Amino acid sequence: MLIDTHCHLDFKDFAEERDEIIQRALDAGVKQMITISTRVAKFDQIKALAEAYEQVYCSVGVHPNNAHEEPDITTEELVELSQHPKCVAIGEAGLDYFYDYAPPEIQAKGLRRHAAAARITGLPLVIHARAADDDMISILREEAANGAFPFLLHCFSSGAELARVGVELGGYVSFSGILTFPKSDDIREIAKSVPRDRLLVETDAPYLAPKKWRGKRNEPSYVVNTAQVLAETIGVSEDEIADITTENAFRCFSKMPRLAA
Repeated sequence: MLIDTHCHLDFKDFAEERDEIIQRALDAGVKQMITISTRVAKFDQIKALAEAYEQVYCSVGVHPNNAHEEPDITTEELVELSQHPKCVAIGEAGLDYFYDYAPPEIQAKGLRRHAAAARITGLPLVIHARAADDDMISILREEAANGAFPFLLHCFSSGAELARVGVELGGYVSFSGILTFPKSDDIREIAKSVPRDRLLVETDAPYLAPKKWRGKRNEPSYVVNTAQVLAETIGVSEDEIADITTENAFRCFSKMPRLAA
């Protein structure tokens, strides 16, 4: 059994064959999926999607590249919306300096509000970090000093120091199809350094299909290939990596129930 801890099933890329995509995931052994919010304004459709499929859960939050569109979302709103029974996480929120979509100060303010919501609810904060390692490390340390909160560094493509600090502060590190790319030796080295009880796998579908499907639209069933590469990277069997990452997912996303296989 595997869990895709981060996908975007509400995106239009999946609209015409969502039933088939979810069935392919189940057939591949991906028994539960978390579809991640990028705009609070779209939470109604995200939660409706989670309600429609027993195996799908969701989060609530604002992606850093959309932070300028929803600058006034409050911690209180995030906490209230997260009470939905199928909402198991806060985010994704974070810092993205690769794209120049939202001013850094607005991204940072949003990230801190999301961290506060994670602290209040006990739900994990799904963190997006791209080309912003130093500022992310500073904010994580400052927010942790205000009180511990659960979090994960999703779709990890940053440097070793951010992974180290994330783990030091109690976070998880989630690997996507990037792990499988030929030029991702540095990411595979970082994966080796992450304690086994902090490893997660994801697709970030429809983006970043693993090497086997590079250039195609990603989907939750493809997390199997990422898990295979992660197993090879850290020197365990495919069955072991499934057990490791699934147990970690249930520990991290503690509100998500364990469905019957």
